[in-house]
Formats: sequence, C-alpha cells, structure tokens
Amino acid sequence: MGRIETVTDRLQTDNRLLILSPKDNVAVAREAISAGETLLVSGIEVVAAVRIGMGHKVALQPIPEGAKVLKYGVPIGSTTAAIAIGDHVHLHNIKSDYTPTHSLDAARAGHGQGSNGEDR
Repeated sequence: MGRIETVTDRLQTDNRLLILSPKDNVAVAREAISAGETLLVSGIEVVAAVRIGMGHKVALQPIPEGAKVLKYGVPIGSTTAAIAIGDHVHLHNIKSDYTPTHSLDAARAGHGQGSNGEDR
C-alpha cells in the first residue's frame, strides 16, 4: 500500500507550486522549474527530471496508470502511465476525458510546444 499523505505534507510543498484544491493530486508550477532542481513536494525532496514550464502540473503523490488526475478538485483526465511524486504531468502521461483524441494526437506529435512547455 502507498504512503498516506497528510495535511502537514501539503503544507510542506515548495512555494513555486500552487495547490488549487485540497483534493488535488497535482500542483501547478508558478514559475518554470529547471531539470535537476530540487523541489519539496508533499514533504518529500524530489529532483525534477525534466524542465517543467510555468503553468504545467507536478504530481503531489504517486498516481497509478488509469487513475484520475485531479485539478481544481475535479478530474481533468486519466493517466496513461504511472506517475511518481514530483513528476511532470502533461500530455505525455495523461489523456483528457473531455477533449477529442485528434486534438491530443496533434499535440503529442509535436505541434506547437514541447511536453515541458518550451517552444520548439
């Protein structure tokens, strides 16, 4: 069984991350976070594996494959792979339960921006 997150854990989260609802399993980056930077996420030190663009999501807890991603306290999609605490949460590992697939397929094919929020 996984680790149980507490209210104290949420309070011990890096100020660069914004938690929009106490029900959320992701936080929003208030600023860009470089790959290799250390973040405090739910009381645990985590090294960002990739650059996380401002406005992008970071996992506050492990999220299993097929689980709902919660932002604003409501599901915004489902995971397509297991996501570890502190991982970048974006089109490469979640799918919208609401947006037509062809829109996501185009985004995943590299049109516009990279998965980490960087212009290509």
